[in-house]
Amino acid sequence: MRHYLLLFLGFFVFTAIYAQKKDFTYKFYGQVRGDLFYNSRANAEIVDGLFHLYPKDIAPDADGKDLNATANGSFYLLYSRLGIDITGPDIGKAATSVKIEGDFRGAGSNWAVLRVRHAYVNLDWGKSSVLIGQTWHPLFGEVFPQMLNLSTGAPFQPFNRSPLLRYRYKNGNWQLTGAAVWQLQYLSAGPNGKSEEYIKNSCVPEFYAGVDYKKPGWMVGAGVELLSLVPRTQNEIDGKIYKVSERVTSLSAEAHVKYQNDNWLVMAKTLLASNLTQTCMLGGYGVTSVDPRTGEQEYAPYRHSMTWLNIVYGKKWKPGLFLGYLKNLGAGESLVGKTYGVGLDVDQVFTANIQMSYNLPHWKIGIEYSPSLAWYGDVDMQDGGKIYNTHSVTNHRLLGVCIFMF
Repeated sequence: MRHYLLLFLGFFVFTAIYAQKKDFTYKFYGQVRGDLFYNSRANAEIVDGLFHLYPKDIAPDADGKDLNATANGSFYLLYSRLGIDITGPDIGKAATSVKIEGDFRGAGSNWAVLRVRHAYVNLDWGKSSVLIGQTWHPLFGEVFPQMLNLSTGAPFQPFNRSPLLRYRYKNGNWQLTGAAVWQLQYLSAGPNGKSEEYIKNSCVPEFYAGVDYKKPGWMVGAGVELLSLVPRTQNEIDGKIYKVSERVTSLSAEAHVKYQNDNWLVMAKTLLASNLTQTCMLGGYGVTSVDPRTGEQEYAPYRHSMTWLNIVYGKKWKPGLFLGYLKNLGAGESLVGKTYGVGLDVDQVFTANIQMSYNLPHWKIGIEYSPSLAWYGDVDMQDGGKIYNTHSVTNHRLLGVCIFMF
C-alpha cells in the first residue's frame, strides 16, 4: 500500500509543478474520515460492515438459535481521500477542467488499498458540456441523501461510480442529460457472480436519459435507464460445449425532487428499478425457459420499487431524518430455473436514519441511529419470484463519524 501511496502523492506533486509551469489552476482537497459503528445482527454489507445495506434472514443452528443474531462492529478510516481539481486552457470555445480523486477503499475484499473514485475531463461550451471519464452514475444524480452512513441511502438510492460519456445541455431553467455508461468497480450480477463480463460481452453500454427543471431553491426531474447484458456465451451439457445466444434487457425509471433554503434541505426520489445490481441495489433476473438440447436460457429481470425521503435542518447543528422503503415486485413471468442477483429472497426493506452532526469549518462530528427491517418468506417461482408468508428481522445500527476536510 505504501508503494501505491507514494505513487499517488508523487502524481499530485508532479501535477502541481506542471500546472504552475503551464499556467493551469489547480486546487487540492480531501478529508480524513473515521467511522465507528455497531450492528445488533449480521447484515448484507460491503467492506465488512462499513457500507450497510439490510439485515440478513434468520439462520437457525442445530438448536434452533439464530446464527445471524450476532452483534458486530469496528472502526475504519478507509474512506479518507485526496483529490485535485484542475482547470486548463480552453479548447476552441470550450472551457476545460479535470478531476482526479482517490481513497483507500480498495476493491472487492482487498481493503486499505488505493483506488480511483473520480477521474475525468470536462469540456464546457456554456450551454453544452461533455464529460469523459469516471464519476457518479447518472442515477445517483444531483439528488442524493445527506446522511452520515457511507451507503448514502443504498439500497434505496443508486450508488455507483463508473466510466462514462456524458452530454449535458442547459437552457434557462432546463437541463437535459444523456449518458453511455460502462462498468469497472461496480458490477452486475450473473451466473459467475458479479462481473464485468456480462456488459463486456453485450457490446452495448448502459444508457441513461434525463431531464431536470431548476430554479432558486428547487430542482425537479426524472430519468430512464436501459441495461442489456449477455449472461453467458456458452454452455456445457453431458461433456459437450454449445455456443448460446443469450441476453437480458431491462428498463428502469426514476423521479426526484429537491428543496433547499438557508436552513432546510428536503429531498425525495422514487424508482422503478429493474436489474440494478451494479448500483448497490437489490435486483437481478431469473430463467424463464431452457433449451433442452443446448441449455440456452431466456431471462426476465426482477423489478423493485424504491422510495426515500430525506430532511435536514440547520447549519452548525444539523439534525436529519432519512426514510427508505423498497418492495420486491418479482419478475412478472413464471421462473423455471436459477435466479441471479442480490437480495432476491427479500420481500421488503424499511430503514430509518436519525442523525445529528456538529459542523465547523473543516470539521464534521456526528452520530446516527438506524433501525432497519427486512421481510423474508416463501418464494413462489410460478408467480415470478414473489414472496409470501413473510416474517421480519431487525438490525439496530449505531454510527459515529469524525471528518476533517481540507
